[in-house]
Amino acid sequence: MSGLVVVGVDGSSSSDAAVVQAAREAQRRRARLRVVHAFSRPVRPVYAPLDPSSLDHLARDAAERARSVAPGVEVAGSVMAGGAVSVLSAESRTADLVVVGRRGAGGFVGMLLGSTAVSLAAHSRCPVLVVHEEPDGAGPIVLAVDGSPEGERAVEFAFAEASLRGAEISAVHAWLPDYAPAGTGVENAERLLAQAVVGHGERYPDVTVRQEVLSGETREVLIEASRNASLMVVGARGRGGFSGMLLGSVSQALLHHAHCPVAVVRGTA
Repeated sequence: MSGLVVVGVDGSSSSDAAVVQAAREAQRRRARLRVVHAFSRPVRPVYAPLDPSSLDHLARDAAERARSVAPGVEVAGSVMAGGAVSVLSAESRTADLVVVGRRGAGGFVGMLLGSTAVSLAAHSRCPVLVVHEEPDGAGPIVLAVDGSPEGERAVEFAFAEASLRGAEISAVHAWLPDYAPAGTGVENAERLLAQAVVGHGERYPDVTVRQEVLSGETREVLIEASRNASLMVVGARGRGGFSGMLLGSVSQALLHHAHCPVAVVRGTA
């Protein structure tokens, strides 16, 4: 672990919520926090050159907000030229966690998720936490389990995060009886779920885990499970993901519709 949390800021209310969450995450990890504001240079020539110093207030104000939330955390702010996704993806190479708001400045009315959040979740080299504007809930961490090798890092992240937060885990696997292979029953789904979390309890003995096999379509089951959760943890891709599709359909659906913050964890670096 690098001991670094990065948060992307753009001056929006969603960005403000991300700063607060990122400060708490850095405090839990005893990590440094880097506040990053990315700006794109105009494509067309302008009469006056763009002065990055005029944008410093965004990073500076966000850094001050972070310090007020977590006074003991070392906070640095920076303004960087480039698109938000490319800048934050580069930052993710040396970070333990990147935090962004669900919607950014300039988002269209009715657009539930900003393009930065979904693109970053697909390309980041470290876990990405996408934050809502609503205050944190006090419920469990819901871990979406599908039994895929790509999901193993999501399981590890969920246990580590639960230990840091003093929260319990609700490990959920969605099962559709009508589409299950012939000769298989719910016990197969229960076995898959148990195998996904086995061994982690030894590393995190302080974490309580509840295992639930729920009948229904995966996206609908997980969105409903997020209602009373403090955090949803999901892999970037799971079973059935199309080759070349960096962010699976379930992950995208949760980023758009979950009722709590969502952490997306890629299976490979």
